[in-house]
Amino acid sequence: MRRLLLCLGLPLALAACGAEPKWAPDEAVQAARFSTGNPPSVTLFTVISTNTGSGGHSALMIDGSQRVIFDPAGTWYHPSVPERNDVDFGITERMYKFYIDYHARESWYVREQRVAVTPAQAEALLARVQANGAVPKMMCANDTSAVLRSIPGFESIPGTTSPLKLAKAFGQLPGVITEDHYDNDPDDNSGVLMIQQAPVQHGTGLRKTD
Repeated sequence: MRRLLLCLGLPLALAACGAEPKWAPDEAVQAARFSTGNPPSVTLFTVISTNTGSGGHSALMIDGSQRVIFDPAGTWYHPSVPERNDVDFGITERMYKFYIDYHARESWYVREQRVAVTPAQAEALLARVQANGAVPKMMCANDTSAVLRSIPGFESIPGTTSPLKLAKAFGQLPGVITEDHYDNDPDDNSGVLMIQQAPVQHGTGLRKTD
């Protein structure tokens, strides 16, 4: 996958999952709101070492009345994506690809596991992640698993601090579709996020091809 952005220095020890409380203003969150128009779903992202097979990070993408990423104690950032305590709003197709591309590199790959949910489950997940609050370092899998198992239909998800154990349990849910994303970019890609020349389009409606 060709690099779409330069990131703010992803630590090799992704398990640290750096954390920082943030609260974007209402106007920014509303302006960024994005709906794909797709059937509702929830996606688990797991960042896995290509060298050791260990898990480095867990996050959720929820696609309901709007699409957001719950990135607990995560380090991903884009200036067009407002954040409220680890919830990133305005996840267009471009931002979804940026998120994966940020984490995938020569020593890490991203496992994407998606499962269909009901509209009620999607809205419950959206409400739950927004009420969760900022997540401490190294607790990404813990809070991701807690969010999931609080929703009817996900009771089989165990409480765990291990991204790999969470991914294994999620993968046993009926109807899960799994895709692994690899990238040969080097690890020493420190720098700043590169804003795309084309303006980012936000707003509700069907999926945009930006």
